[in-house]
Amino acid sequence: MSTERCGMVAIVGRPNVGKSTLLNHLLGQKISITSRKPQTTRHRILGVSTHEAVQIVYVDTPGLHQGEGKAINRAMNRAALGAVRDVDLVLMVVDRLQWLESDEQVLAAVRAAGKPVLLIINKTDQIEQKDALLPHIAALQEKYPFAAIVPVSALKGHNLEALEREIATLLPEAPHLFPPDQITDRSERFMVAEIVREKLMRQLGEELPYANAVQIEEFRQEGQTIHISALILVEKAGQKAIVIGRGGARLKLIGAEARIDMERLLGTKVMLKLWVKVKSGWSDDERALKSLGYQEES
Repeated sequence: MSTERCGMVAIVGRPNVGKSTLLNHLLGQKISITSRKPQTTRHRILGVSTHEAVQIVYVDTPGLHQGEGKAINRAMNRAALGAVRDVDLVLMVVDRLQWLESDEQVLAAVRAAGKPVLLIINKTDQIEQKDALLPHIAALQEKYPFAAIVPVSALKGHNLEALEREIATLLPEAPHLFPPDQITDRSERFMVAEIVREKLMRQLGEELPYANAVQIEEFRQEGQTIHISALILVEKAGQKAIVIGRGGARLKLIGAEARIDMERLLGTKVMLKLWVKVKSGWSDDERALKSLGYQEES
């Protein structure tokens, strides 16, 4: 019988390098929400991948961003930095051939944690000058003693098996922490709230800033149907009008798209009701953030 290996693995990087997409593809199931907008992930998400003797417990962190800004930014940075300190291995994700000042800041946080680090070069399918990749890898090797540098395309699934093999070799020998069929520690209520927030982010593009959150007010099963009521919080009346749309059309579309994903997640019929409420200043209010679950990692 093979020796069991198990460890915590943090996925870190500046905003919008593809951390959540990477996690979803490594798990083979959507756990973390994605959009083209940076700062989509606000919470640490725990995803579990078990293959025979190896169990990898992934922590998907908010992107580290410069400056503390509002209370929500401080909470997100605390979550990301806390994750790096508490794990056995760090996956640092960078975007193609880019290396920005914000990547340097992430590396500084990783260096301070003193954990082994795998550097993941993501979105390699989008690199037009393929011959520039090897010199880029050589330059990155000078920056830090990475355990390995692995080029991947999370979206296309390229080279993820090689990445998983690298991860497995760096995990400690330890018993598994979770049953083999468990893939996340998050509740169904949390997951359905994240689905609504993803549809908001995708629908509204640049029209709505990050001043929105989702609270699940009702989650109950009646026969073969789960009834879910979700409250969308925004900071201004104008934002409420944007979310609702003309004649309620946009809110209906967000609800229809969210319901499809919820039914896939829960494996049953869903009746979804959405409301929009103005709660000014919530994203810079420590008490409001705590009630929305943003302070549990601090």
